[in-house]
Amino acid sequence: MQDQLEKNKASLLDQVSMDENAVQELVEKYDVESRYRRLAGLPGKFISAWLVAMAAFHLYTASFGVLPIAIIRAVHLTFAIVAVYLLYPSTRKGSKTTVPWYDWLLAAASCGVIGYIVVMFNDISRRGALPVPYEIYLGAAAVLLILEGGRRIVGNVLPVLSSLFLFYCYFGQIMPGMFMHRGYSLSRIVQHMYLTPEGIFGVALGVSATFVVMFIIFGAFLGRSGGARFFNELALAVAGHSPGGPAKVAVVASGLLGTINGSSVANVATTGTFTIPLMKRVGYKPEYAGAVEACASTGGQLMPPIMGAGAFIMSEFLGIPYLRIAAAAIIPAILYYTAIFVNVHISARKNGLRGLSRDELPVIKEVLKKDGHLLIPIGVVIGTLLMKYTPVASAFFGVVSVVVVSQFRKHTRMGFKDILDAMEEGSRGALGVAMACALVGFVVGTSSLTSLGLTISNNIIDLSGGKLLPMLVMAMVASLVLGMGLPTTANYIVCSTIVAPALIGMNVLPLAAHMFVFYFGIMADLTPPVCLAAFTGAGIAGASPGKTGITATKIALVAYFIPYSFVYTPMVLLQNPNFVHLAILVGSSILGIMSLAGSLEGWMFRDMKPIERLILLPLAIATFMPQVTVNLVAGALLIAMLFLLKRTTKPEVGLAEG
Repeated sequence: MQDQLEKNKASLLDQVSMDENAVQELVEKYDVESRYRRLAGLPGKFISAWLVAMAAFHLYTASFGVLPIAIIRAVHLTFAIVAVYLLYPSTRKGSKTTVPWYDWLLAAASCGVIGYIVVMFNDISRRGALPVPYEIYLGAAAVLLILEGGRRIVGNVLPVLSSLFLFYCYFGQIMPGMFMHRGYSLSRIVQHMYLTPEGIFGVALGVSATFVVMFIIFGAFLGRSGGARFFNELALAVAGHSPGGPAKVAVVASGLLGTINGSSVANVATTGTFTIPLMKRVGYKPEYAGAVEACASTGGQLMPPIMGAGAFIMSEFLGIPYLRIAAAAIIPAILYYTAIFVNVHISARKNGLRGLSRDELPVIKEVLKKDGHLLIPIGVVIGTLLMKYTPVASAFFGVVSVVVVSQFRKHTRMGFKDILDAMEEGSRGALGVAMACALVGFVVGTSSLTSLGLTISNNIIDLSGGKLLPMLVMAMVASLVLGMGLPTTANYIVCSTIVAPALIGMNVLPLAAHMFVFYFGIMADLTPPVCLAAFTGAGIAGASPGKTGITATKIALVAYFIPYSFVYTPMVLLQNPNFVHLAILVGSSILGIMSLAGSLEGWMFRDMKPIERLILLPLAIATFMPQVTVNLVAGALLIAMLFLLKRTTKPEVGLAEG
């Protein structure tokens, strides 16, 4: 029976697998970080050794090394920027197999000007960061090299934005109105950005050099041992047979993969190459298949225990343990995935889409028996976090546990080469975050030098008329617009520096304010006109990117209400919860999610009449209100309405089983 199961499953995977080169080409189209050179020969060996050394340094500092955080940040950036110049061509038409002489020169210059901070750290500290004349030239070179290196790996928008903030520091005297300031000399700007912990080597880069890089390395180790494949098979076993099963597989698999992958585009590419062809096979339209995968993959950055890099930065900005951030994200993540799952189910029932045959699906028991040991490292991470270890230590223990538990089965066993490959892959995956964090150091540094963040926050408060709802709408729009060109991490840092203080100024709980901009920064990957996760899904599905983006927004529309809920009711973030009220709020929200999805789709047990949809819509929205009484009344009316819809469903209208 087991042999037949494996044969059926292998057959299924063969039917839906996409060509690896085609997938890589597609990902490179939408994800700048994927456009790196594939080097061979001596240059290839050098960059592999460099990346392995980078991972080894971070594993050492996470376990045994005690170094000043400023040195760790500088070493981290030195490793990252050298690798960027060697791996990423200056233009899309640049060679993908060789490194031109000028990139070697730029890599060496980067190593010199950033490595200078490592070598001279004690001397700079003794001087109180007062520069000697030649350090201004080194700092200016560092600024230019970071801007160019960042452009290569994260695109044009963030370097341009960072440059505008630097110009603002210098041209403050000619700025209009309240944006005017006395202006700063070039030497003062360079000194602030290069020699102090307020600029390039600030908190953002510190988080990248500790928490983020370690969890990316952990994800690379788990993936190398077969974690991604295990999550796909587990999702197939759990949801593949139900109505619209492949779409639910996408939701479950992407949610699971989100625990080890903080990139929406990479998540779509990893699971979408398997789930999207399956969805098309059972009857989903290409744009819907791509949109479902995009929605499911984007939510991975909200999924505890390992969320997107922004969550670690949030922990540092707010000065609270990462475990509290992860705990606060639990209910919003559950509500988000409930919204996607319900929409998928309703669409499947409405269109009569069945699941996959059980004969070709893996069995949960067999999947867990074969690969269930790969859940142990995630348990180790959660357990060590609960034991009050630092996230860095938890990630280190997670990496060690992956290597150990992978030995339990021959097909997951990691040898020495696998370990080196995982170290290289993890370091390469951290390059984009490192450069983005260095670039947003210019934004944060400008804010601390000129008080720009406070100025903009005050303007937002004035523009909103002191009303919270208009301010939340503006904050949402700002996060979504910035997300069109910025990676999620950079988007969060900019918004947390400029927008979140305005929300806090309106007495919004700081955690809720930061989670609000973090959430919508992630949702930017789904929101047209620039929705990279949806575009990637469209490419895999062979669908129109525009239609896929609009469909993704429709599927996730219910999820756009969730951040407003936790701003008005911080209890959703597990802040001072009254568990009775919390249960009522979560229960009514789930009812609201189901009803809102049904109203928008026009189906709930049967095709709904316009008047029924019209009644269901405001009741569903009311369940997100902060008043418990309103939740109870709206929930009771929704239950009555759903019961009535169920009772008036004719037996012959039932479409799919399950």
